[in-house]
Amino acid sequence: MNDPVTEVPAALTPAASNPPVPPGAFLLELVPVPVRDTDRAIAFYRDQLGFTLDVDVRPADGVRIVQLTPPGSACSISLTEGVAALAMDPGALRGLHLVVADIEQARSELLGRGVEIGPVEDMGGVFYAYFADPDGNSWCLQHMPWR
Repeated sequence: MNDPVTEVPAALTPAASNPPVPPGAFLLELVPVPVRDTDRAIAFYRDQLGFTLDVDVRPADGVRIVQLTPPGSACSISLTEGVAALAMDPGALRGLHLVVADIEQARSELLGRGVEIGPVEDMGGVFYAYFADPDGNSWCLQHMPWR
């Protein structure tokens, strides 16, 4: 008899380099992003934003789980199909922040990759540049010079 607790699909097995979760920690590691077309979203996040495609599995009929990670981030995004508990209206997510060291350089890089991104705005010493994915989920680059 198979033990469902110990049989984890290889694609979902954590990498050996992932440290264990420390006692008492609440690690934010995955943010669901609601999209209409998963393949179109993968192309945007991977090819235009430069996220790494970490997981793309179909563990059951009608279910697809995709995970992408921004460069240097410990938190990833997930794109899912067929997971009722994560169902949201596409484009409903607002204000996800990508913290960068050089907002002008990061903005220029995204513009060069075809991302429509607004100008850099100074909000009293914290700088932002706003953009959205093809479904309207909104994002911003954030630069805090003291970091």
